[in-house]
Amino acid sequence: MDPFEDHVWKDVVSPEDLELYQRYRRELRVGQRPAVLLIDLYNQVYKGGPGPVHQVAKQHPSACGDYAWDAIEPTKRLLNLTRARGFPVVYSTGETRRKSSSQRLGATNSRSSVGDADALEIFEAFQPEPQDLIIHKERASVFFGTALIAHLTQQGVDSVIVCGESTSGCVRASVVDAYSFGFHVVLVEECTFDRSLLSHKVNLFDMHHKYADVMHLSELEEQLQAFPER
Repeated sequence: MDPFEDHVWKDVVSPEDLELYQRYRRELRVGQRPAVLLIDLYNQVYKGGPGPVHQVAKQHPSACGDYAWDAIEPTKRLLNLTRARGFPVVYSTGETRRKSSSQRLGATNSRSSVGDADALEIFEAFQPEPQDLIIHKERASVFFGTALIAHLTQQGVDSVIVCGESTSGCVRASVVDAYSFGFHVVLVEECTFDRSLLSHKVNLFDMHHKYADVMHLSELEEQLQAFPER
């Protein structure tokens, strides 16, 4: 297996399709001045605890079951690595502050609604620190209709390291916008998840070849050795 394709999608993408995408192969890298984007790691994703998604979702339609819980430790590891090097950290969550709005916008066309008052609070395993930025968004992309570009530009960021959920939804929308705005994008496989495993695999494959360098956490750790600790 070519290391470029040695990822979670290798059991669903045919050799013929891999051949078609050969021209996208390149050396993977991290930009010189990265920031970390944690997409929608809020409480409702973890409701019901670990377990098969199709079972957990019967009581908690927005939960991601095992897929979310399996990504907790890798994401904590990613945060520790990047915080130690002083990279800016940005969280996204849904917009809940406009109580007077008569027509709420949504990130997707999902019919599921926010339940508990704390549903869109950042999950306890990833609590923001005082210097971190929290973006409240109304659409899928963390860039759409927000001040994120201004914050990243002010800090001289040229690259973003992305993780969170869902791979096919808000992560993908944010990755495409980041690429469109000229940022180099790294997507950490073990720290990204979706409710559908097939959607997760196919979207990682597609983003890897078009918009982002999908890396294993171990690959990213190796590259971050070149960055001095803060």
